[in-house]
Amino acid sequence: MHLMELPREVLLGENLKEEVVNVARRIGLSGKVLIVYGPKTKEIAGKDVEKSLKSEHEVISLTVRRGATLEEVERTIGTIRNESVDWVIAVGGGSIIDVAKLSSFKTEIPFVSFPTTASHDGIASANASIKDLGTKTSVKARPPIAVIADVKVIKTAPYRYLTAGVGDIISNLTAVKDWQLAHRIKGEYYSEYAASLSLMSAKMVMRNADIIRLGNEESVRKVVKGLISSGVAMSIAGSSRPASGAEHLFSHALEMLIEKPALHGEQVGVGTIIMAYLHGLKWERVRETLKRVGAPTTAYELGIEPEIIVEALTIAHKIRPERYTILGRDGLTREAAEKAAKITGVI
Repeated sequence: MHLMELPREVLLGENLKEEVVNVARRIGLSGKVLIVYGPKTKEIAGKDVEKSLKSEHEVISLTVRRGATLEEVERTIGTIRNESVDWVIAVGGGSIIDVAKLSSFKTEIPFVSFPTTASHDGIASANASIKDLGTKTSVKARPPIAVIADVKVIKTAPYRYLTAGVGDIISNLTAVKDWQLAHRIKGEYYSEYAASLSLMSAKMVMRNADIIRLGNEESVRKVVKGLISSGVAMSIAGSSRPASGAEHLFSHALEMLIEKPALHGEQVGVGTIIMAYLHGLKWERVRETLKRVGAPTTAYELGIEPEIIVEALTIAHKIRPERYTILGRDGLTREAAEKAAKITGVI
């Protein structure tokens, strides 16, 4: 049996803060709701969403201050249980959404995603990236029952977050190649439909790089659509395979090595350049697209030392040893890692 769980509603438009209550009514969400936000996202959109919901629901709020940590997940779970919450809505970026996503999954209640940035595909996927999980990088949860993406809200975030979203979408190119490799060599399950949807999202942002560069509402729409499509592709596949390969392992390795890494999407974008080279793909086109939208393509632009880049490449295969990628079971030697990073201009 192959179970596919998808969002029931996806809203993309302007001035959607007051639309949340209508979405809840349409999909049958009733009772007590917990709204989860951060200190900044509370001011950006959280207060308005909360005000809208109070017209029909009893609303409890929780402010996440420490990012996507197990401590915040446990605190959110505690609030859900102590207050007998019926459903959750997250108003924020990836960290806020991941905390709400995992907490709602563990307490078996529905969850709505109201993203304030378009920096990675977690806004619509079933996976939650939580810190302090040891070598485990993400955990399986459930996709949101609805996604409400207000382009005017998302546009207020620094442009850097939008380019990070482009990096996360473009990484689908090498993620799918890794998946195909694992299918051929290890006999791993492969969904052509999920892979095609994932690749379509990557190719779409590559075609629209000049539009995205403008940083306007249309740019936000293009990136959000790509991120949601990636999330749906993962739901269809039943795993993160369509959108997470060696380039993501590289990013997680960086996060293990340094205290203040770059944005997730920025790191996987740079990782995609290197992995595209290793796969024999047109890595120059990947790099050019990232340059055109203003995303980092070098260690210097990431703010990470070249030797850390090389070390991350040599240990990336250890992050998820069960996931076969172009890095193989033994990973890259230091010489091979340095050569790949230098040829692609990353270092």
